Amino acid sequence: MSEENGSYQKDEIFSKAVRAGKRTYFFDVKSTRGNDLYLTVTESKRRYNDDGTFRYEKHKLFLYKEDFDKFQDGFGEALDKIKELQASGEYKMEEKPVETFEEPAKETEDNSFSDVSFEDLDKD
Repeated sequence: MSEENGSYQKDEIFSKAVRAGKRTYFFDVKSTRGNDLYLTVTESKRRYNDDGTFRYEKHKLFLYKEDFDKFQDGFGEALDKIKELQASGEYKMEEKPVETFEEPAKETEDNSFSDVSFEDLDKD
């Protein structure tokens, strides 16, 4: 465990960010003071204020070790049911354009860069 400014901080063991359209999901494995592991799943969405500035709206779910198997079973059953219903034609997944995130341009050998307008980066 790490100690910062005299107070104990929860150790982050593993973190994985998954971008999915306008949402980002964070899967974070952390440890408690008693050295137990738990998982947090955070959904983060960018929301715009009336003045044009933005904020991130976050929803967090905590999963503790005693619930891992039950959660995994329930999640798996729910996904299997979705697949079954889609295969039967009863329900269809709405097709939406997939948002992609481009890798930043790499430097060329002559170290020149492309002109970029940073004002356009925060717009959806």
